[in-house]
Amino acid sequence: MIKSVAFTLAGLSLLIAQTLHAAPLRIAADPIPHAEILEYVQKIDPQLDLKIVEMSSGGINPNELLASGDVDANYFQHLPYLKDQEKALGKTFSVAAEVHIEPLGIYSHKIKSLADLPEGASIAVPNNAPNLSRSLHLLQDKGVIKLKDTGNAVTTLVTPEDIVDNPKKIKIVQIESPQIPRALDDVDAAIINGNYALEAGLVPAKDALGLESADHNPYANLLVTRPELVKDPRIIQLAKDLTSPQVAKFIQEKYNGSVIPVANSQHD
Repeated sequence: MIKSVAFTLAGLSLLIAQTLHAAPLRIAADPIPHAEILEYVQKIDPQLDLKIVEMSSGGINPNELLASGDVDANYFQHLPYLKDQEKALGKTFSVAAEVHIEPLGIYSHKIKSLADLPEGASIAVPNNAPNLSRSLHLLQDKGVIKLKDTGNAVTTLVTPEDIVDNPKKIKIVQIESPQIPRALDDVDAAIINGNYALEAGLVPAKDALGLESADHNPYANLLVTRPELVKDPRIIQLAKDLTSPQVAKFIQEKYNGSVIPVANSQHD
């Protein structure tokens, strides 16, 4: 009986190893920090064969690639954005892991603090609904505007029409997220997603005039796959690696507060 169990366990281990080596796991990711984190995972876990498909700014939607089967997973988005995408695409995806938080930041080439925002200042914000709402809440948190109470900030999205107090008559300029860093010279300030800020050479923890708090932050970046792959041994292993203390330490040391491991935040 003991020999039989031993043979069974040995066979199971061999099956898992064969599955991990059967085919590369194709994963779409933004270049910074997502692809960099995945490259580190590949370094510490060479048994897991990853084919990292880096997504350039704009262009192809990683969720469309995932839905069509062109990739097996993606790593670039938070849950409110994913839910919005599921509605838009008419698809259902599965979250395999919550990995890190990229605090949204307010940046400017023209002012040194938010108190210096001039009357009628223009602020560029992402034009997709979840990050637009997130940006408006950040402006409210920093005392720039006030929004009407719409309940849960994540499940109930707000728009500029929900601004009830705007003492400096701020103008909200909606731009595609990847293009916002290029617009910094054309506006008084801009709200930029962490990955695009890093790609533009900004250091969120140092350069942002206002930064989203990581405590209880609901915008963790996710490893996402299709429902039929959520129990794939390769997905399970990648999720385990991405949420490991070793990867958390790498994120901490490489990004120095600009990217924060979920395990090190007070995320619920």
